[in-house]
Amino acid sequence: METHAKAVALPPQALPGRPAATAPAATGPMQGAGMWTVLGLLMLGLMISFIDRTSLSSALADKHFIQEFGLSNVDRGLLNATFFWAYGLMQLPMGWVVDRYGVKWPYTVCFAAWCLATAATGAVTALAGLFVMRLIVGACEAIVVPASYRWIGSHMGEQHKGLAAGILSAGGKFGPAIGAPIAAWMIVTWSWQAMFLATGLLGLLWLLPWLGLVRNDLPDPQQLVVSKAYAAQVSFGSLMKSPVIWGAMVNNFCYGYFTFYCMTWMPAYLVEQRGLSLKDSGLYTFFSFAGIAIVATLAGWIADRLIAAGRDAVLVRKAFVVAGFVGGSTVLLGAHAATLDGALFWNVLSLTLLGLATANNLALCKLTLIPKPAIGLATGIQQVATSLAGGVSASLSGWLLERSGGYTLPMQVIVLFLVIGALNTIVLLRPKWSPRIDG
Repeated sequence: METHAKAVALPPQALPGRPAATAPAATGPMQGAGMWTVLGLLMLGLMISFIDRTSLSSALADKHFIQEFGLSNVDRGLLNATFFWAYGLMQLPMGWVVDRYGVKWPYTVCFAAWCLATAATGAVTALAGLFVMRLIVGACEAIVVPASYRWIGSHMGEQHKGLAAGILSAGGKFGPAIGAPIAAWMIVTWSWQAMFLATGLLGLLWLLPWLGLVRNDLPDPQQLVVSKAYAAQVSFGSLMKSPVIWGAMVNNFCYGYFTFYCMTWMPAYLVEQRGLSLKDSGLYTFFSFAGIAIVATLAGWIADRLIAAGRDAVLVRKAFVVAGFVGGSTVLLGAHAATLDGALFWNVLSLTLLGLATANNLALCKLTLIPKPAIGLATGIQQVATSLAGGVSASLSGWLLERSGGYTLPMQVIVLFLVIGALNTIVLLRPKWSPRIDG
C-alpha cells in the first residue's frame, strides 16, 4: 500500500541581515499596548523567579539557619549551587518545549510548581530536604528565560529588542534588589520558615493576570505540525557548529559568574567581612541590583535609538557589552578598599556599571545573531552556560573563601572572567558566524 507524506509549508530562512521569518499563527505578532503589557508580565515573572531563587542567600547569612542545619562554608556553596545544576540541566528541554508547544501553558505549570516548592522549603527540617526543594525550584525556573525570549523574538522588531531585553532583565535585577531586603526583614522579624512560606505563596498571585491577559498559544493539532517543522529548521548540531553560539555561551558564563556571586555571596560578604547587620546588607544589595537594572534598561534603549538612526546593530551592542564588562571589573577596588564606605561604593558601582552590558548582551546573543526559528533552543543552550556560571560561582567562591579565609580571592576570579568576556565579545560575536538554518 502506498503512503504519501503531507507537505508542510515552512517560513523563509531567518538569518542576520535577512528579513525575519514569520512565526506560526499561534505566535503571531502583537501590536501596541498589548505587546508591552505581556512584556511587563514576563518581567514580573522573571523578578519573582529571582526572588525565589535568591531567598536562600538571605537565609544562609542567618546564624540561626546555619546552626539549624550545621552548615559549613562549603555546605553553603553547595546549597546555592544545587539550584543552578538543576536549572542548567533543564534549559535545553525547556527551550525545546517552548519552540514546539508555545509559551503560555508550559510557563504556567512550571511557575506554579516552583512557587509551591519555595513555600515548602519553610517546612523542611533536614538538609536533604533543602537540596530536594532547590532541585525542584531550579528545574522549574528553567522555563523562564527560553520562554521569555521566544515570546520577544516572535513579537518585537530589532528597533525594540534592546529596550525589551533591558525591561526583561530588570526583572532579574529587581528580584534580588527587592527580595534581599524583604527576605532579611522577614527573617529578623519572624523566621526563615515564614520568609520561605510568604515568598513562595505570594508569587502565585502573578498567575491571575498571566492567565487572564496572555492569549493561548498552545497549538492545535494542525498548528502543532507546522510548529514542529518550523522549530526543526535549526538542528542542535547546526547550532553547536556556530562560533556565535560558543561565544554567547562564554559571555553568558562570564556575566553570570559575577551576578550570581552577588546574589549568593554578597549578603554573607557584607555581614561577615564588612560588619553590616543582616538588614543593612539587604539594603546595599538593593542598591547594587537596582543600579544594574536601571542602567541596563537605559543602555538598551540608547542602543535601540542608535540602531534606529542607522548605526550597525551588532557593533553598537558589542560596544555596550565591552564597556559593561570593563566597568564591572571595578569590583576589585572594593575588595581592596580600606574603609567601609569605600568598599560599599565600589561594591554598588561595579555591579551598576555591568548594566551597560546586560540588555545589549541579551539582545545580541539571544535575538540579533540568532535565526528566529531557533530562539528557544539557542537560548536554552546559552542558559546552560549561565546555569554553569551560577553553580561554579556559588561553589567555587565557597571553596576559595574556605581556603583563603577572605573574599579578596573570590573577587579576583570575578575580574578574570570579566576580562575574558570583553575579549570574547570582540572576537567571536560576528554576524558571519551566526547559525544557519537547515532546509
